[in-house]
Amino acid sequence: MVKILGICGSPRRKSCYKALETALEAAKNAEEGVEVELVELRAKKMNFCIHCNKCLRDKSDRCTVFKDDMTELYDKFYEADGVIIASPVYEMNITAQLCTFFDRFRSAWLKGVEDPDFFAHKVGAGITVGGTRNGGQEATMNSITNFFLTQGMTVCTGGSGMYSGPMLWNPGDGSTEIEDPDGFRNCEILGRKMAKMSRIMKEAKF
Repeated sequence: MVKILGICGSPRRKSCYKALETALEAAKNAEEGVEVELVELRAKKMNFCIHCNKCLRDKSDRCTVFKDDMTELYDKFYEADGVIIASPVYEMNITAQLCTFFDRFRSAWLKGVEDPDFFAHKVGAGITVGGTRNGGQEATMNSITNFFLTQGMTVCTGGSGMYSGPMLWNPGDGSTEIEDPDGFRNCEILGRKMAKMSRIMKEAKF
């Protein structure tokens, strides 16, 4: 069984959620034995990392200061073979919810110490949605990609025509349904690619 986790960093269930849902559905249908799950950070209680390093002193791969929803999210992330993270563009960057999630991975450093190949077998990919055609999607994608690289994960790129990954745009004030057929097609392509890469990396022997 290959597990692919989708993490939606949007504070609303709109365009970003739909794009991520499309990618996960494509991943699920790409091959037999692919299990997908979509988690919305907007519904989670996450405190800010205060960089106290107590997790490192306690030799814990999760935060030992705050008892919040990150405990559950650590488990889901560590158990996943592939992770797709989606974020709308906020000031040419990821949302506050997603930034908080990223910052809380200080404790994940211990996973790499215990097993240098732990994250290397995991595949990560990103999806971004902006309000204009050139609305900061690439800068936002870089933040997501850099998070995966920080963990030592293998990054799944979009391929021809979407080099870093699917970058959609939803013109207007966000109140209308997103109409970006090319963007959604790219989400489907990414989902299928994630299913294949996650399976290959899970079976790989380093």
